[in-house]
Amino acid sequence: MHVDLPEKLYYSIGEVARAFDVNTSLIRFWEKEFDALKPKKNAKGNRKFTPEDIKNLELIFHLVKERGFTLEGAKTHLKENKRNTLDKFQLIRKLETIKAQLNDLKDQL
Repeated sequence: MHVDLPEKLYYSIGEVARAFDVNTSLIRFWEKEFDALKPKKNAKGNRKFTPEDIKNLELIFHLVKERGFTLEGAKTHLKENKRNTLDKFQLIRKLETIKAQLNDLKDQL
């Protein structure tokens, strides 16, 4: 899954939920469960996610929704192999982007 968000300093929880096609409640739940997610909150208490938070959410989404990890399994995996997991995840995303571009070229021919 490729998250398509405009480049901004902060994203609202609604924007993030739409980008991941999940409920805002799931984002809030993951925020409580995973230490890597620490969105800033304004005076009203609204969450503002940084691009770093989005990267962490992508990784959590990949582990839980795409690879089928349990929450405990995803937490353990992130703690033990964070650097290795992040590198593999970024490589997979780049390859998916290239594949999509190649499929677009193929369709145009």
